[in-house]
Amino acid sequence: MSIVHTQHPPGDWVVLPPGVCEDAGDEEDTRGPQPMCLAIPGQVAEIVDPATHIAKVDVGGVKRNVNIGLLVEEPGGIDVGDWVLIHVGFALSKVDESEAAATLSLLRGMGEAFEDELEQLKSSDIA
Repeated sequence: MSIVHTQHPPGDWVVLPPGVCEDAGDEEDTRGPQPMCLAIPGQVAEIVDPATHIAKVDVGGVKRNVNIGLLVEEPGGIDVGDWVLIHVGFALSKVDESEAAATLSLLRGMGEAFEDELEQLKSSDIA
């Protein structure tokens, strides 16, 4: 399941089944307005394995291993305490603490959809 912010009508939140967001391709989309997938902010709690770029990240109290390989060569690198946006097990970008807090507040306001997403996160893991 993915929590997404739709492009049309703007501002609508929906919950999609697994796989929908991951199916995006490089071809032009002729199906009309499509949902955008949402990355969830989390705070790096531990660098588990620097060689394989795995870090333990805390997302709303749920700690899971996440691949940080996309960020290791960013200016300043990635370290414990940094906030990152996570989607399908990968840290996609760093964000500052205030942006992460604002996003988490918005997501918590979604209620059950966000809680369901956290439950799924609890059952996932990158070894």
